[in-house]
Amino acid sequence: MQVSEILAIKGKVLYTIAPTRSLSEAVAIMNEQDVGSLVVFEHGRMVGMLTFREVLHGVQAGGAAWGARTVAEAMLREPLSASPNMALDELRRHMIDHHQRYMPVMDEGTLLGVISFHDVAKAVLEEQSFENRMLKNYIRNWPEESEEA
Repeated sequence: MQVSEILAIKGKVLYTIAPTRSLSEAVAIMNEQDVGSLVVFEHGRMVGMLTFREVLHGVQAGGAAWGARTVAEAMLREPLSASPNMALDELRRHMIDHHQRYMPVMDEGTLLGVISFHDVAKAVLEEQSFENRMLKNYIRNWPEESEEA
């Protein structure tokens, strides 16, 4: 399975925010849309990612005034990205090695979507379920040995 297939199943809805917006606005969007990340865009270009991890760091750094901090102050700058033709196993390894739960998918500078570790786990589960069904069907239809006496 490839990253492009996961995106096709998941859909390509993107939630974005400008780096000049406040952290409290970002949290409101993330809660309203029930997402764990926002892609940070400036002048039509991805400049970072804001996930709940960065939000928590921003809350800790900002203290009582955390909500007034800007997205730019908290975001992950230049996040690693995946390509649409990347294999699922390579994507998992990439996410684990770099502790990145949300991975933007880029194709020659164009953002195609964001894949979460949850999306990866779901794709693996669906792929394994399909393989299990195929194997059970194969075993069920196994030709019986003819009895010759």
